[in-house]
Amino acid sequence: MMTSMQYYEPITYIVPQAEDGFYLKTILSNRMQVSRKLMSRLKLTEQGITVNGERRYISVKVQAGDCIQIRMEQERSDDIFPQPIDFQIIYEDEHLLVVMKNAGIIVHPTHGHYMNTLANGIVHYWQEKGWNYRFRPVHRLDQETSGVLCIAKNPYIHQHISEQMIAGEVDKQYLAFVHGVPQPIKGTVEGPIDRDPENPHLRIVTPSGYESITHYEVVESYQEGIASLVQLKLETGRTHQIRVHMQHIGCSLIGDKMYTHEQENALDTRIERHALHAWKLGLTHPITKQWMEFTADLPQDLMKLQASLLE
Repeated sequence: MMTSMQYYEPITYIVPQAEDGFYLKTILSNRMQVSRKLMSRLKLTEQGITVNGERRYISVKVQAGDCIQIRMEQERSDDIFPQPIDFQIIYEDEHLLVVMKNAGIIVHPTHGHYMNTLANGIVHYWQEKGWNYRFRPVHRLDQETSGVLCIAKNPYIHQHISEQMIAGEVDKQYLAFVHGVPQPIKGTVEGPIDRDPENPHLRIVTPSGYESITHYEVVESYQEGIASLVQLKLETGRTHQIRVHMQHIGCSLIGDKMYTHEQENALDTRIERHALHAWKLGLTHPITKQWMEFTADLPQDLMKLQASLLE
């Protein structure tokens, strides 16, 4: 007999009267929005798809009042070494983990960098709790960028939030300290982005690039326009998008060593990383369907930078 410990808590759907006689596959695809990939996995799982507690083929018809449940097998990130890493939990339930990522930490292990990542720390935290989850970040933040990061605890949640992101339904907002003051003080940068052919590690605005849209608004300016605090909202999510777009309009991020300002500036010595913080993330919870917003205050190094600009 299968034990409950082998599965996550089931995701449940009660068939309403209007859907009496629908095929189970239709309910799973159109009502529960189970992807084809996940559907294939569930079909091969002993208790992956049940109707009223009994395993069923997806070709059967269901009746009003039937209880449809999907169960995903518990997983672990066995390829990620558990390691104590400092991070702050903003929100957690059985489906989502939202954390504050510190500046300087990489989100996920990469070739040649297998330790000291946020993933190592979260896997360690889960194992200490005796929980089995696979590390599935639904978005990324650059190593030097601090702020709110969301991790899905199972493939169904990851799929649904990823779809929200593709549809532009996730609210991602950032705060950045930049050189100068963007003009106008509120606007939109629509500059296609692609790799720099002369340096593949960099991105540039180019007519042949991928559509990239950044909305910005100046929150505060300092010292007769030498710098400003800008709030930004992404409509697309290209690599280094904010940094590239701010450089493109002549207002590079303070401290950015890759996308530098037009002229060397002493401001860049006041902070050891680019001054970018993901302060807010809003999304619809895939299970409760409630809109949720998560925020993170400016970290100490950015507060120190702001204080120096106010002098």
